[in-house]
Order: sequence, then C-alpha cells, then structure tokens
Amino acid sequence: MKIAVIQGPNLNMLGIREQHIYGNMSLEQIHQQLQTAAEQNGVELEFFQSNFEGEIVDRVQECLGTVDGIMINPAAYSHTSIAIKDALSAVNMPVVEVHISNIYKREEFRQKSITAAASTGVISGFGAFGYHMGLIALMQMINELKAIAQARNAQIQAQTEENK
Repeated sequence: MKIAVIQGPNLNMLGIREQHIYGNMSLEQIHQQLQTAAEQNGVELEFFQSNFEGEIVDRVQECLGTVDGIMINPAAYSHTSIAIKDALSAVNMPVVEVHISNIYKREEFRQKSITAAASTGVISGFGAFGYHMGLIALMQMINELKAIAQARNAQIQAQTEENK
C-alpha cells in the first residue's frame, strides 16, 4: 500500500510559526513520526510539500495510478483553491484532508474548506496526531476498497465458470 502525503503552503515553517496554533513540531518531525507508524503497518509513504498551488495540483495528478490514497493538508489553499479541489476529484481515490488546527474555531474565512468537497473525510484540530488519524483512516479505506474489488472479481470469475 502506498500513500502520498501532500503538504501545502507554509507548513515548511511548522515549529517556528504560530506555535500556539500549530504546535512546536517541525514538518520533518511530523513526517518522521508518520513514517515510523507507516512502516509498522507495511505502508509506503511519499512526502511532498509546496508553497505553490500549481505544484500541488501537479503532485495530486501524478498520484493517479501510482498511489492508493492521498493525505493532504492544503493549508491556506483549503479555503481558496478550486484547482486543488478539482485535481483531487479527478484522481478518484481515497483522500483524507488533515488540518492541525481546528479550522472551525478559527477566523470565519478559515472555516470553509473548498477542498473538503473532494475529500473522503476531514480531520481537523488534533494537532500533529491528526496525521496519524489520517493514516489509520486511509489504511482502512484502501483495505476495504481492495476487499470489495477482490469479492467482485471472485463473483465475476464464478459467473464465468458457471457459463462454461
């Protein structure tokens, strides 16, 4: 199982910026902890961070056919980017949107996520632990989709055998 972890603008400044909102862990520390959890579960992670909307769109599109799911923190682009939302919709795979802070307790303009409409689920307000929650959710969703596909294939094979 392979999951892309895509981080949006200013997340490279975690541990430095607004620690009272985002905590004191750096993005690298969050990724290290997430990598450890993923390895314990046999999951491969691909990490990507960009401050540029187009690069995030490109990375989402590159996920098509190369990963089983996406964990994304679009950060400020959550509230503004129709392009990222459309890219997430286009790849048609499990997507978990993660926010370190509780966006619903923040300024009014931060309380609406455009990209959430293209996400399977949203985790908000649990700090860096939200990424672990996202990993668990994605593993579950991906495993369920694989089980459904296997059952469907077995049913098709059984019907094919009956028709012979």
